[in-house]
Amino acid sequence: MEHTPAPRLTVLSVERFESPYRLRLPFRFGVITVTEGRQAIVRVRVRHEDGREGTGYAAEALGAKWFDKNPALSDAQNLDQLRKALELCEDAYLAAPALSAFDLYAEHYRPLLDAGAAVGLNPLVTSYGPALLDRAVLDALCRIEGLSFWQAMRHNRPGLRAHAIAPDLKGFEPTPFLRGLEPLNTLAVRHTVGLLDPIVAADQASGARVDDGLPETLEEVVATYGNRYFKLKVSGQAEADLERLRRIASVLDRLDGPYFATLDGNEQYGDAEAIADLWRRMAAEPALRRLCEATLLIEQPIRRQVALAQPVAALARHKPVIIDESDGDLDAFVRARALGYTGVSSKACKGFYKSVLNLARCRAWNRAEGRPVYFMSAEDLTTQPGLAVQQDLALVALLGIPHVERNAHHFIDGFNGRPLAEAQAYGAAHPDLYHEQNGRVRLRIRRGQLALGSLAAAGFGSAVDPVLDGTAPMARADWPPAAPAHA
Repeated sequence: MEHTPAPRLTVLSVERFESPYRLRLPFRFGVITVTEGRQAIVRVRVRHEDGREGTGYAAEALGAKWFDKNPALSDAQNLDQLRKALELCEDAYLAAPALSAFDLYAEHYRPLLDAGAAVGLNPLVTSYGPALLDRAVLDALCRIEGLSFWQAMRHNRPGLRAHAIAPDLKGFEPTPFLRGLEPLNTLAVRHTVGLLDPIVAADQASGARVDDGLPETLEEVVATYGNRYFKLKVSGQAEADLERLRRIASVLDRLDGPYFATLDGNEQYGDAEAIADLWRRMAAEPALRRLCEATLLIEQPIRRQVALAQPVAALARHKPVIIDESDGDLDAFVRARALGYTGVSSKACKGFYKSVLNLARCRAWNRAEGRPVYFMSAEDLTTQPGLAVQQDLALVALLGIPHVERNAHHFIDGFNGRPLAEAQAYGAAHPDLYHEQNGRVRLRIRRGQLALGSLAAAGFGSAVDPVLDGTAPMARADWPPAAPAHA
């Protein structure tokens, strides 16, 4: 396999499903409070150039008010946007000739962005389609060849290469780059503290507890899971944010030894100066001194409409700033770098090839700087147990990012909405990642860490086929919306 060219694949079929779930606790970020949701699951059949056929899978939350935060759109319309992105990608991949897995993505990258724009989808929404289908295609390839995701990437079975979709990486040599990646065996869980989350028991009104055996307050989370990394949401309302951060710090400061935090602005600020003012006020507070010292980065504080149109020097002189929602296309990190951003998020819902290419950029730019300036963080879009969380964890481990935001294990009880047989199958195949508690299969977090050894099974991070017999097929997208009738 050392010098074997990447195999060409033909996509034979694509099936799309939806699985509803309910949150055990409300999750507020930015402008939305989530109490329920839906997960997209795709099943793809491919033919290897040697004639063998195989099936691959991928799953991801259908997230409202993140990919497109236009307040004129309903949550239902946001979900239809994502369904439409999947339909566009399905049509393109089914019509494609035999291509390597990477070329299937790369050759359709621009045409899909154009097709999405033609029906009113921004690049972040349009990327959702290939983000799922590319994982399912590679999962199928890994299963056909009996390779784990990490082995497939090490031997470049997708066929990653320098390509016109990333002209700044013209001299990119994938073979030494991919061979040099050493997947991590464990990852630290960066616990998300949403804007509604209770900090201590006194924050919960009488009768408000869920009492399902899982922690509910930040204080209980720390005691139960042993987290040392935290992602703190801020709202854009300075006085409320400062008061909430003081209360969070009063819990975290009790920890023996170091802890680490990131601040997520979720586009709640109009410019860098506004969020820099919050940071200056934080730094002036004795009660927040340790929290400020522990802060690693500030994530996407500025609304995306202006985030890549103005420098962030006013904020970046205090802490590194990364883009997340502004990371709509492959050029976004390049543009952001010119404005003073030094980091970009990896999120499986944006596409795993994008994450790999952005890591290559960080390596190249840091070599040019002669020091580690540019970096990637690992963020979450409520990746549920099973396919979604395992594929994202496999990717983050490959990228070598030592901690990852995880929120589904806190806001969703285990495999909520999925068949019991599926949950038990995942628990049996990946016992380092899951455990059974009170009759439920749940994520296993020990001393704030996740163990990833079982993700080395053949496939993209999963040794299990999801149980789809009782899962509803995804309905056709009602997008674009019908134009209003004229009087």
